[in-house]
Amino acid sequence: MKTTIYSLRPDQTVKEAVLLFEEKHIRHAPIVEDGRLVGVLSDRDLKDALPSRFATSPPPERYEKSLESIMTKNPVTAHPMDFVEEIALVFYEQQIGCLPIISGEKLVGFLTETDLLYKYIELTGAHQPGSQIEIKVPNRSGVLYEVSRVFYEKNINVLTVLVYPDKQNTNDKILVFRVQTMNPIAVIHDLRKEGFDVLWPNTPKMNK
Repeated sequence: MKTTIYSLRPDQTVKEAVLLFEEKHIRHAPIVEDGRLVGVLSDRDLKDALPSRFATSPPPERYEKSLESIMTKNPVTAHPMDFVEEIALVFYEQQIGCLPIISGEKLVGFLTETDLLYKYIELTGAHQPGSQIEIKVPNRSGVLYEVSRVFYEKNINVLTVLVYPDKQNTNDKILVFRVQTMNPIAVIHDLRKEGFDVLWPNTPKMNK
């Protein structure tokens, strides 16, 4: 979460919010009154409140509207100790673009969908150089150890592991490894030699 928070008051105007959004290059902001969160504001709220760009004589009162009249009141919030996976589900289910972080009734952070995307990239290791290998395995205890042992024997460092259900067969699951090698051909050969079904990279099967 961001701990540097650019907040606004409900009595401030649309014009003031537009200036803050442009200056700080932000798309969302919490609305705070007397130290208490009372709403959130998005760039979409501002666009809906502003006159059309095609208007020849935009009414000036549009820019003087209070943020209280256009903000989202009683927003969904989260706690600093909530897990990333739980927060991602909140974003998905609530169809929101930001989430104020509250601790002890105090606003301590602010999270946007962009922040969540960056964290997902870090968790998956997609920003690190390496190769991705997807393997379909039986959905049983111990199979992750068996696959990992192949990487260990090849002295290949595993950066991240993701586990997905196989939508076509509930008896299987998909393991997605990101490994620290740019040439995974040899380890793919050993994985197949051990009987594992390597889905990606879809390299030609080599002779055992």
